[in-house]
Amino acid sequence: MRPIKIAGGGLAGLSLGIALRREGIDVTLHEAMSYPRHRVCGEFISGVSEETLLRLGIQDLLADVARPQQVQWWSGAQNLGSFHLPTAAYAVSRHRLDAQLCDRLRELGGIVYENQRMLATPEPGTVWAAGRRAEKGEWIGLKAHVRDLELASGLEMHLGTHAYVGLAAIEDGWINVCGLFRLNANVRAKPSELLLSYVRENKLTKLAERLAAATWRENSTTAVAGFRLGKQSPLDGLATIGDAHSIIPPFTGNGMSMALEAAALAIDPLCRYARHQQDWSATVLNIRQNAHAAFHRRLKMAAAFQQLLLARWSRRPMVMLARKQWLPFRALFSLTRS
Repeated sequence: MRPIKIAGGGLAGLSLGIALRREGIDVTLHEAMSYPRHRVCGEFISGVSEETLLRLGIQDLLADVARPQQVQWWSGAQNLGSFHLPTAAYAVSRHRLDAQLCDRLRELGGIVYENQRMLATPEPGTVWAAGRRAEKGEWIGLKAHVRDLELASGLEMHLGTHAYVGLAAIEDGWINVCGLFRLNANVRAKPSELLLSYVRENKLTKLAERLAAATWRENSTTAVAGFRLGKQSPLDGLATIGDAHSIIPPFTGNGMSMALEAAALAIDPLCRYARHQQDWSATVLNIRQNAHAAFHRRLKMAAAFQQLLLARWSRRPMVMLARKQWLPFRALFSLTRS
C-alpha cells in the first residue's frame, strides 16, 4: 500500500496516525517539538462521540481522566448561571495525552520523528496537521496549570472586557487555566506573569485574586499569537486537518473534539488512496468536503456567539437574562457542536 506522511504531532495528526496504522498503512509523522510538552489548549474535550474514539482506537487512553459535566459562567463577579452538559466531557492535559498518543503510534509500528519541522509542500500522501498557520491576528492565547484553587464547578468560564478564561480540573490535582485575550500593547509582563496580567487588565478582579493565591506549575505557562479564528485559507494540493483547517473559538470547549473528529473523517479517504482505489487529488477533495460538511455550520455559529459574548452592549442584557435563568446555555452548546 502507499504510505502516508503526517506533518504535525498534535491531537489530529497523532490520532490519525494511530487509526491508519490499525488499518495496516505505513505512517511516518514529523513533529516540530518533542514530547511531553505544554500547549495552549483548554484541555477540555466536549462533543466527541464514543464512536469516534473507537474508530480512532484511542478510547482507552481517556478511560481514567476527569469527566466534568457542570459548567458555570461568570461575567466579572456576576454569576450568569450554570448548566449540565448532555454528556460528560473529558479533561486531560496535552502534556499527558499527546505523549500517550505518540507512544501508542510507535507501539503500532508508526515512525515518529521529533524536533523535525516540515515545510508546507504539496506532496501526494502528505497530510498537513501542523496546527495554526502564522498570520496577523488580534488575539493571544495564554495557558497555565495551577493548584490549591477551589473550583465552583467542573468547568468555570469567565467573561472579561475583551477576553474569556476557562478553568478545568485535570489530572494530579492540577487545574488548567486557559484564556483568549484581545492583544493589548499596554500589557507588559514577564512570560510567567503574562496570563495573570491579562486577567487583571480585563477586569477579572476576583479571578485574578484566586489565581495569585494559587500554586503555579513550573514551565506550564505558554502563549500563542499570530493566528486567525475560523476556517483557515486552503493550501493548494494539501490535505489539512485540525487547526490547519479551522480553529473554532475556544469558549465552545469543542476544539479538541474537532481535532479528533477531523482525524476520523480523514481515515476512509486516506485508506482508499493507500489502497490505490483513488488518486491524491480526489483524496484531498474528499477530506475537504468531509470537514466542510461537519464543521462549517458550527464555525459560523461559534463566531457569531463569540462576537455577542465580547460585545459591551450585550453584558447588561446577559446579566438580566441570567437573573431570570433565561440564558440559552443548551442551545449554545448544541449549535456549536453540530
